[in-house]
Amino acid sequence: MRQIPCCDKHRPILTCEQLSLGYDNHPVMTNLNFQIFPGDYLSIIGENGAGKSTLMKTLLGLMPPISGKITVGCPKGRNCIGYLPQQTQVARDFPATVWEVVLSGLLNRNTWKPFFSKKEKSLAASNLERLHIADLKNASFQTLSGGQKQRVLLARALCAAHEILMLDEPVTGLDAVATAELYGELAELNRKDGLTIVVVSHDIQNTIVQSSRILHLGTNGYFFGTPAQYMVSEEAKLFFPSGEND
Repeated sequence: MRQIPCCDKHRPILTCEQLSLGYDNHPVMTNLNFQIFPGDYLSIIGENGAGKSTLMKTLLGLMPPISGKITVGCPKGRNCIGYLPQQTQVARDFPATVWEVVLSGLLNRNTWKPFFSKKEKSLAASNLERLHIADLKNASFQTLSGGQKQRVLLARALCAAHEILMLDEPVTGLDAVATAELYGELAELNRKDGLTIVVVSHDIQNTIVQSSRILHLGTNGYFFGTPAQYMVSEEAKLFFPSGEND
């Protein structure tokens, strides 16, 4: 069940202007400019150390930019975003049931309440159904396979996502079948439900197929455009040997 959209589809939902980002005033990327519109599927790719995860954390407000401006064009501000971070072993071994993990995605609401409403529980249940894990509701999260855990964490992120779902390396550690299934779910959420997807990925060939926009971060600059434009760009030559992107 998709939460009711609240953004104007003709206006950017996120805008980055002259953005410089990094740690302790040491930039890893400078003068970054791009926009994300409702319904986009943006893949953030590029070289190691170029700032992909740093950019996502900056977009989320988890760390400040060194300079520049990020504008969130949503009435809910960053509360419109659901986030699936890179998973540590500690997070994957969290001692809770699937239902408890998924419900925790609703804790980013503005007002604190000691209980979840019927509407919120219905949203959590529908996301379990949506990702075909309703039968795991009462299972211990610790006992699940890697693919099942990632589906549970995706359901959790969907509970928080009004307009945007951000994912940082979501297929790391998954086998080929689980990877394909997760990409299929993301494609359906984007194309059928209209959810805006922003994903950081090293799985360049698979993620390009799904994307409407590509942001390639490199040590000497960046590319932002459509997949077709990317495949004939200088940046693409780093990942596709001569002839593969013809």
